[in-house]
Amino acid sequence: MKNKKLITNNSRRKFIKTSAAITGGYWVAGGIAPRESRSALEEIRFGCIGVGGKGQSDSADAERNGKIVAICDIDDLTIAKRKETEGFEDAVAFNDYRKMFDEVGKSIDAVTVTTPDHTHAVVAAMAMRNGKAVYCQKPLTRTIFEARTLAELAASSKVVTQMGNQGSERNGLREAAAKIKAGVIGDVKEVHVWTNRPVWPQGIERPAGEPVPAHIHWDEFLGPVEAREYNAAYHPFKWRGFWAFGTGALGDMACHTMNMPFAGCEMVNPIAVQATTSGHNGETYPGNSKITFEFAATASRPPLKFFWYDGGNKIAPELIEGRKRSDSGLLIIGTNGKLFSPNDYGAEYEIIGGTDKEVDFVRSPGHFKEFAAAIKANKPEACWSNFANYAGKLTEVILLGNLAVWAAGRAKEGVASVESPRLEWDQANMKVIGTNEYDSMIKAPYRAGYEL
Repeated sequence: MKNKKLITNNSRRKFIKTSAAITGGYWVAGGIAPRESRSALEEIRFGCIGVGGKGQSDSADAERNGKIVAICDIDDLTIAKRKETEGFEDAVAFNDYRKMFDEVGKSIDAVTVTTPDHTHAVVAAMAMRNGKAVYCQKPLTRTIFEARTLAELAASSKVVTQMGNQGSERNGLREAAAKIKAGVIGDVKEVHVWTNRPVWPQGIERPAGEPVPAHIHWDEFLGPVEAREYNAAYHPFKWRGFWAFGTGALGDMACHTMNMPFAGCEMVNPIAVQATTSGHNGETYPGNSKITFEFAATASRPPLKFFWYDGGNKIAPELIEGRKRSDSGLLIIGTNGKLFSPNDYGAEYEIIGGTDKEVDFVRSPGHFKEFAAAIKANKPEACWSNFANYAGKLTEVILLGNLAVWAAGRAKEGVASVESPRLEWDQANMKVIGTNEYDSMIKAPYRAGYEL
């Protein structure tokens, strides 16, 4: 299909209107017919938003579990490459997700959202409001308010949702979480998670503007955030280190590395957070950080603390009792023992002390297969990382850590680190108690045309 001409957004609307008139309502590009009913789906029709980078594998998962009827990306070269792939040749191509929903939305059952963090919420919200099932990459959103909003939308719309923290499918992760709940190490007191991120530039100033390459649709990349000039420092991939577009090391990895303890320790009720960092300039995240979260007691566990380390910071070696301190990993400390995992997912683990035992847990057919099966069965609760009951809450906790990183502020000359105030958190109202200083980081403004 290399010889097929890519239809631009400017010409597509005219093309589709003409084609629809000729064919009595069928979209010529791909032969897409509007769905008459969404009950008892035999084949899921996907629209894939973001098809480069991680979007390659997410859209490939969609193709293996259904039919690709539309793809959307801000990079024409990425679109052209994807349309050369088997299963994507007849997909209608867009640069703007809003036009995709406008023009072929009635023919789509589900979407994948694999875009930079700052556009997750506006894309996923539009999809859910249009009745589409949504598979959205981690972290679910860039701000706490967005995470709460998507969780509430998922609950009210009753569509199937799944966040892309794929390690959730691993039986070892699910088993470890079940063992923590079963008390194999006693009552949990502390959780420690460390990562080798960032592996992209952070602690840098805003780059100077450059001409926008002809294949990049920069305005569509910016989406809901304030306009700024293009620079190759943003696209592709390196946007993660910028406050405007990404969520730094914590947002990138905690949905993986915190996933198992979050499930096993019911870490849904943070009451305070504090960060020590190398300092940031308001443009990019700091080079390194250590964050302490405090959680209130629940009916099944006492209060606990969660410690996060990035940018070369790691857990104290004596806490892992002679085990090799990996670049990424986690340690859960209980009253009777410890659970140590030397990787990003918690799927391979060792019980140190404690009383190990067999536990029951639900095995996964695969993270995306779980999503597809839930769509066909119309069972939103069947997805481990559904927005309403899991992913939204996990993302809120993670992004609270970034709020403390922001509060730590700028580096001070001659001082190696800066510390934020201890921020007491009113979770119900999404507020730092006693101040409005951080409200714009909890709920960010949106550019006209991209309101949440």
